[in-house]
Amino acid sequence: MTIKAQIIETNKKPFKKVAIDPITLDIIESALRNARFEMDATVFRTAMSPGIREQHDAFPLIANKDGKMVVGQFGSFIGGFLANYDGTIEEGDVFFTNDPYKVEGAISHANDWLIIVPIFFSGRLVSWSCHFGHMTDNGGKVPGSMPTDATTIFEEGLVTPPTKLYKKGVLQETILEVMLNQVRLPTWNRSDLNAVLAACRVAEKRVKEMCVRFGDEVYVAACQAALDRNKRAVGHLIDKAISESPVSFEDYVDDDGRGYGPYKIKCTMWREGHKVILDWKGTDPQAIGSINFYLNENMLKMFWGIYMIMVFDPQILFNDGFYDLVDVRIPQGTLLKPNFPAALSCRTHALGRIFDTFAALLGQKTPDFLCAAGFSSSPHFMYSGTNSKGEWYQLYQIGFGGIPAKPFGDGPDGHSMWPSFTNVPQEYLEAYFPLRIERHETTPDSGGAGKNRGGNALRVDYCFLEDGEISIHDDRWLTYPWGVNGGTPGKRSEKILYRTDGSIEYHHSKCDNVKVKKGDILAFITWGGGGWGNPIERDAALVSADVRRGLVTPEGAKRYGVVVNADGVVNEEETKRLRADIKSKQPAKMPVFDLGPPLATTLANCEKETHLPAPRPPVFRPSVEHAKAAE
Repeated sequence: MTIKAQIIETNKKPFKKVAIDPITLDIIESALRNARFEMDATVFRTAMSPGIREQHDAFPLIANKDGKMVVGQFGSFIGGFLANYDGTIEEGDVFFTNDPYKVEGAISHANDWLIIVPIFFSGRLVSWSCHFGHMTDNGGKVPGSMPTDATTIFEEGLVTPPTKLYKKGVLQETILEVMLNQVRLPTWNRSDLNAVLAACRVAEKRVKEMCVRFGDEVYVAACQAALDRNKRAVGHLIDKAISESPVSFEDYVDDDGRGYGPYKIKCTMWREGHKVILDWKGTDPQAIGSINFYLNENMLKMFWGIYMIMVFDPQILFNDGFYDLVDVRIPQGTLLKPNFPAALSCRTHALGRIFDTFAALLGQKTPDFLCAAGFSSSPHFMYSGTNSKGEWYQLYQIGFGGIPAKPFGDGPDGHSMWPSFTNVPQEYLEAYFPLRIERHETTPDSGGAGKNRGGNALRVDYCFLEDGEISIHDDRWLTYPWGVNGGTPGKRSEKILYRTDGSIEYHHSKCDNVKVKKGDILAFITWGGGGWGNPIERDAALVSADVRRGLVTPEGAKRYGVVVNADGVVNEEETKRLRADIKSKQPAKMPVFDLGPPLATTLANCEKETHLPAPRPPVFRPSVEHAKAAE
């Protein structure tokens, strides 16, 4: 990696190579992991916005002196920063950016405000702490700053290149005030930014304490040893689980919010020696709209590595150590590597589909490890306006849905795509926003049937207590969350607006500026996870329990070949007869994937099934236009 930045160290003495014993390595590694969780706690206790404080839409990391993540979640943000920042880095500096294009996609849209802190000890750079959080507002053309119809990043609000927010320990107040002047909720943004910075300061303090306790050379060597240990472990998994024969899979983002879609994401995976290749050739060109995902290669490596580790060996601590073993190939000018200044604000849907694609790729050669498709997105709901007291209100909330069924069990119901996310309590919403939550429940039968059941979707009914406007970001309203190994797809998403005059409106999964009146109710229904395994192999007692819990209806139980009454009591004879009948109609070998109807059929039946017109075939803007715009 070429580094443009000039790192100023008052101590020019190079670090010695120090042997690290396993106990010291474990102590330092565990201390770093604890510091990472302390960063989380700091942010969640001091931020103001519900997106960060309540739902935890913020991500920390601690990196070694070269910028490689040792502990964290999203992979290092620092490589892209170092490769593009042309200036000095000194003790006491704190950097801010929210420009994805200036950090090579290390953050994926402008709402993510990133703080980077170089950590110096005795005049030498020993580590980095970083943290980003999703701001409820970033300025721009719509409240929430994620316009579904944007065609360039310039419509998405404030975009700041890597900038010194603190210079040698001194806050650059003018820069901060200019930033906050661009947003609708400056108090929230100031608080959230301070929370993110405070978290980085906590990590800085803990790293320096380790340097005092063990010595800075031991700390630096331990970080490298943790990376090396991860590389050996993941290398073993690659040799064991990844075939030299290529496997491919493709999935879709349903639409772009402008009436076009679906957009294909395709990946082919194979192994060459000890290295895995992830080739995204065949992915559609970049969209005119804002569903593009400027995918940082290191971030993709981390996503892939996390999935590998969680499927095959969850005891491995994931970090950046294994990156040399993964070769990511993303064609320029595609949905996953758009040319500047392509809009990026609605990128979460492509991100989610990448996770589904990984599941399909890793399981094709080892079906026993194959997971279904599921709630692979972070749908957003936004509600804003001026209340009867003349005060501005603005809500950004992340929705939950059905997690896919797994080889070892059912998918959780109404859960988050990200393990660290939590729900915003209804009491909080009703206390701070002009809302009343009429329903908050999982949707029966929305999870795909299987030996292991897909998680059910979540339905939240928002009753608006003030006139305002809403924005909706979601997906899987057209294509299906597929099932595997005989499991069936999950149910698709819906957004239904019930007006006070009795009319009913079905809304697309991506829309802005929807006017609502006091008393209107929005049913925000996400999608279910796909099922795993033959449904008639599911224990009838589990189906009975699902019926009693309201997760499966008596009619839905028949998908499993189980006949129950309204109380969930199984009719043994009828169940035996129904399962025999279903078995007689099944193929000798169940399909590995059940994607639902062919895409052409889905499009033909779209309006009848969803009450919405089918999207038009995508129109791709030649990438040269973006290149000229960049000039």
